[in-house]
Amino acid sequence: MKFHDETNRSVSLLPVTHSAEQTIPSDRTVRLLDTTLRDGEQAPGVSLSPDEKVEIANALERAGVSVIEAGSACTGAGERQAISRVTDLDLDARVTSFCRGIRTDIDLALECDVDGIHLVVPSSDRHVQDKVGTSREDNLEKTAELVEYAVDHDLWVEVIGEDGSRADLDYLEQLMGTSLDAGADRVCFADTVGHTGPERTAEAVSRLADLGPVSAHTHDDLGLGVANALSAISAGADLVHCTVNGLGERAGNVALEEVAIALSHVYGVDTLELTELYSLAQTVSRATGIQLPPNKAVIGENAFTHESGIHTDGTLKDDKMYEPYAPETVGRERRLALGKHTGRAGVKATLEEHGVDADGDEIATIANRVTELGDRGRRVTDADLLAIAEDVTGDDRERVVELLDLTATSGGAVPTASIRLAVGGEERVASGTGSGPVDAAVSAVREALGSMADAELESYHVDAVTGGTDAVVTVEVTMVRNDRSVTVARSEADITRASVEAMVDALDRLLASDPQPLTPADD
Repeated sequence: MKFHDETNRSVSLLPVTHSAEQTIPSDRTVRLLDTTLRDGEQAPGVSLSPDEKVEIANALERAGVSVIEAGSACTGAGERQAISRVTDLDLDARVTSFCRGIRTDIDLALECDVDGIHLVVPSSDRHVQDKVGTSREDNLEKTAELVEYAVDHDLWVEVIGEDGSRADLDYLEQLMGTSLDAGADRVCFADTVGHTGPERTAEAVSRLADLGPVSAHTHDDLGLGVANALSAISAGADLVHCTVNGLGERAGNVALEEVAIALSHVYGVDTLELTELYSLAQTVSRATGIQLPPNKAVIGENAFTHESGIHTDGTLKDDKMYEPYAPETVGRERRLALGKHTGRAGVKATLEEHGVDADGDEIATIANRVTELGDRGRRVTDADLLAIAEDVTGDDRERVVELLDLTATSGGAVPTASIRLAVGGEERVASGTGSGPVDAAVSAVREALGSMADAELESYHVDAVTGGTDAVVTVEVTMVRNDRSVTVARSEADITRASVEAMVDALDRLLASDPQPLTPADD
């Protein structure tokens, strides 16, 4: 078999050499292919509109992703419209479409003006014989014909051997070699069902890397997505398929942000603009409606959050004490959480952040009360801490904004809400509409406060505290204004009231710390 490079010229590939300590040398060139818009969208309950695909594609471009798989052109006219919207962006990234081993799929991809395709063909006997109902020999012949057809139409072609991790490696090598001989630019080892481990991955990829450029497509069903991706790179792969936030079928694909930071931090291999990772993660989370798990590596809320008194004290003394890399590396900020494990150092730092002065004895008392609150199973918010501090220090504070009355209805065609607030001694009344009663009530609050409500709602979480039809829910919001943030939680049987009370209390805390005088209601 011949050796091939990306331009399909016959070349002699230099072997990848590694030291015993560093299995991936820092001078390796590794690129990332993002398939959030295709494989990620196949996660249950996820459906992206053309506008959302464009928004995510632009975010991927800002992050420096090399290849964007924009979708599957064969899905339907709506999907082709979305793919065409992405190709019209004229991105630096190569834009591609997923294609089954059918010529019409290639024709449909051509209609979208994509740069290339990922031609997925069966490689395991389970897929060759049982799924497709063909033979190994006919599969080789058909794959070669499809590659030649795509190349003849000036498409960049990657051939993916579906279920490669369960394929006979001799046949997988033959199939991928046939693809390269037919003109494919590269081939891909696919652990389609997240079945295998790093050793099998290395064995398969090393054999394919002897043939030409090879990629890796790994899933996380065994929690080995990153391990298998790194093993593939060590064995010679130079392109890794990923999804943002690890979205995808079943347990998802390997997470783009995890591969990128692992390569950078552990091996010194740069792939992306790492500072864009958190913004990218939030963009995808909003579009898909799938919240970021708090304990998720790199992009989870807890990744750079410290509550333990020992950890907080150590982090305040040396920010590298309990973190592998600075949060700014991936566009994050460090956060000190409050709870039963919070010590005096964490309380003191948080109070200083909110501009509250307290002496040593007061801080000790406040810390003890925070611990007591945490012992009762409560998550301690900024508002809780500030209320405790006001009680301990005797610093009575007049509220800037207070909720007086709230009415919300959702039985009609358009949910509406009316609200009555006390703002600096002045009563303000406003109404609003929205997609639901909570949205309508929030609109009413913003209408009542006018320019004073220029805070951003950074996060909004709802948790059921009790079960049954009379369940009490806790709504926790974090709001940001002028580079200051406040987190407030409120528990009510009515989710709308809990949401509005939490938002109003957060605004009250933010406005109280603003030296600017209150402005009258907007005209």
